[in-house]
Amino acid sequence: MLEYNDDMERLRELVIEKSFRYGYFTLSSGMESLYYFDGRLTTLWPEGAQLVGKKVFELVKDAGCDAIGGPTLGADAMVAAAALVSHQEGQPIPAFIVRKEAKKHGAQRHVEGHLPEAGTVAIVDDVITTGKSIFRAVEVVESAGCRVGKVIVLLDRNQGGSEEIRKRGYNFAAILSADEKGNVTFG
Repeated sequence: MLEYNDDMERLRELVIEKSFRYGYFTLSSGMESLYYFDGRLTTLWPEGAQLVGKKVFELVKDAGCDAIGGPTLGADAMVAAAALVSHQEGQPIPAFIVRKEAKKHGAQRHVEGHLPEAGTVAIVDDVITTGKSIFRAVEVVESAGCRVGKVIVLLDRNQGGSEEIRKRGYNFAAILSADEKGNVTFG
């Protein structure tokens, strides 16, 4: 088994190899970038899922969180991996996913999975630029009566979102961080 530092270095290598594309891109925020980051290409890769799940669990296990979730689609693989690792470690933390909008049929839920009533939750996402998708997920879980105890991203693009999360008083952690050219360092 790899040691912590080896795990983080290997995760960084995987993220660069699998999730980064360089060129000229317009992001969903409307901002332009010299790189495109698709975290799902790492979190849906077997080794990437294991490493991300392990790191997210490490960041959440002592934060007093009753569940872990985040906005679909970026958080889906991350919360599943963290829930699996939590079970393997004997400290099970159930998972949930926040939809972009409530279903129009069936139970008409905005959240799928295990959102604890009046619980403390961690919100995760694969990337943060402006924070729009994370703030939407936070709003949904807080309106359901939960408290957000931790916000975690795989990659912080350092374009204002993480600063806004901290400014609003949330406990924030980035596993990795990138500058405007796509150079990746540890969060």
